[in-house]
Amino acid sequence: MNQFRLLAKRRFAPFFLVQALAAFNDNAFRNATVVLVGFQLGLSTSRIGFYSNLAPALFILPFFLFSASAGQLAEKYGKHILIRWVKVFEIAAMCIAAWGFHAKSPVLLFTVLFLMGLHSTLFGPIKYAILPQVLEPDELVGGNGLVETGTSIAILVGMIAGGAAMAPRFGWMAAAALVVGVALLGFAASFAIPRVASVAPDLKFNWNPVTESWRVLALTGKQRAVFNAVLGISWFWFFGGVVTAQLPNYTRLYLGGGASVEIMVLALFSIGVGIGSLLCERLSGHKVEIGLVPLGAFGMTLFGVLLYCARHAAPGYAGLDWMDFLRVPGNGWVALDLTLLGLFAGFFIVPLFALVQSRTPGDELSRVIAGNNIINAVFLVAAAVFAFGLLAAGLTIPQLFLVTALLNAAVALWIFLLVPEFLVRFADWLLISVLYRVRASGLERVPEEGPALLVCNHVSYMDALIIMRSIRRPVRFVMYYKIFRVPLLSLVFRAAKAIPIAGAKEDPELMVRAFDAIDAALSDGELVCIFPEGGLSPDGEIAPFRHGIEKVLARRSATVIPMALRGLWQGMWSRRDSRLRRARLPRRFRARIELAVGAPMDGATSSAAQMEKAVRELRGAEA
Repeated sequence: MNQFRLLAKRRFAPFFLVQALAAFNDNAFRNATVVLVGFQLGLSTSRIGFYSNLAPALFILPFFLFSASAGQLAEKYGKHILIRWVKVFEIAAMCIAAWGFHAKSPVLLFTVLFLMGLHSTLFGPIKYAILPQVLEPDELVGGNGLVETGTSIAILVGMIAGGAAMAPRFGWMAAAALVVGVALLGFAASFAIPRVASVAPDLKFNWNPVTESWRVLALTGKQRAVFNAVLGISWFWFFGGVVTAQLPNYTRLYLGGGASVEIMVLALFSIGVGIGSLLCERLSGHKVEIGLVPLGAFGMTLFGVLLYCARHAAPGYAGLDWMDFLRVPGNGWVALDLTLLGLFAGFFIVPLFALVQSRTPGDELSRVIAGNNIINAVFLVAAAVFAFGLLAAGLTIPQLFLVTALLNAAVALWIFLLVPEFLVRFADWLLISVLYRVRASGLERVPEEGPALLVCNHVSYMDALIIMRSIRRPVRFVMYYKIFRVPLLSLVFRAAKAIPIAGAKEDPELMVRAFDAIDAALSDGELVCIFPEGGLSPDGEIAPFRHGIEKVLARRSATVIPMALRGLWQGMWSRRDSRLRRARLPRRFRARIELAVGAPMDGATSSAAQMEKAVRELRGAEA
């Protein structure tokens, strides 16, 4: 299903509208406040500077204080009810904001800024934890992409609308009507959100924010892959915080632009993030594909460096509007760099959120998102300190962008070395996407959690990589040791923790170790994939399944998932051509192949012959 069809579904569309309106209103209020305090109150430069530094601190503070409590609320109560109460809170905050606009009171407005930070703190765990409850597994990436796109566009439009509303002489009335009206609209839309059941109604609420914060942070770190995904998300906010905070001064000092150029720069970055977020679904094949994360990290570094190269010195002009700016030679490259920087940021962030959502138990997800928000807040504060420190040390804004882009490469590499699965999935995604067009059916039959034994026919040297590309859970492959040692591919298989195996006559010791490793993997709740033919097909047909698979299941019973690969026999990686050593192009470049997944079988009662029959029926006549 195309992700845009979700916008016509009641289980998604009202929530999408509510979260987009929330992002719009938050930024409309903030920019209206910036215009009022910065330009209409006649404050001194030092006073404006004080408020500018106070504003982000007040907004971030609630994330430290109340994220843990927000995570508990999102798990203990139905999210549809919580969203309505959060919208009531927003209406109250915007009414105070309206009075603050009328009274021209910075104290009231900065109180509301704190309240809107609290609003975001409460809404965050609901926003991301509700998606796995209302979306199917193959809709999760598309849904996250729409949410990130909607948020990016709503932020941009909200900033423009808030500033434009406050700009006229009596703009406080327009700004007040805007923020209160949007809050009321969001409240009305929240009633269209269908009922979403509580995931942990018996959860005992801990009122101590300090101890609960430590508890949710421990919960966030429980799974290594999830925790490193959270670190990746937080790094995204660090990177984005450094870049976006400097865009106003960068536009004025190094792009020679006025207010319209600043809006254009923000628009290009936001549109880029939106496009990248939407493309994730198509590139990932409707599943959580963390292989896109290294691609996003590489693009963020590349176009961060190119942005520095495109403009690192002050121009000989100032105050241009956006049309005049684009007419200046070389400025088109700046615009392109900003757009592509946002696009690759979208590739980076969407799979990370989807990974956290897909691999965290439902009754813990809201608290993990809360832990994520606490770490995000730490990284945002660190971004402000980092930028201030480097600029105070004498670096220019373009140099700051360059340092941040290079630091991005180092941090990303550190995360990928901690969790090699990111790089493994990237290499696999890139290789299979280049060589084949894969159509998979029945993937919903692969369990989302718990142990299972996947059994599949073995046609080519690429079989394991194709299965890895199609199934979003990590899979431990049992592979003939000679294939395991194929140059280059062996690096992928080792990082994926594949299990090499040999026949009893070839290497009985290796065979025993393999059976022990299979048993341990199933005991740990992992997916294990076996090619029971014992080797590559010599003629394209399915050979009899060996009885070793029965020994595995006799030792530890598990659900068996039969699978079949179709269309690989004609390719260069099968044994159809024994002269594989000859360097040549594949017979069928970008060939169409299929992976079919059958109904689960009871491992305790299924024989090797029965499994073979199921795989044969799935494969059909097409080798």
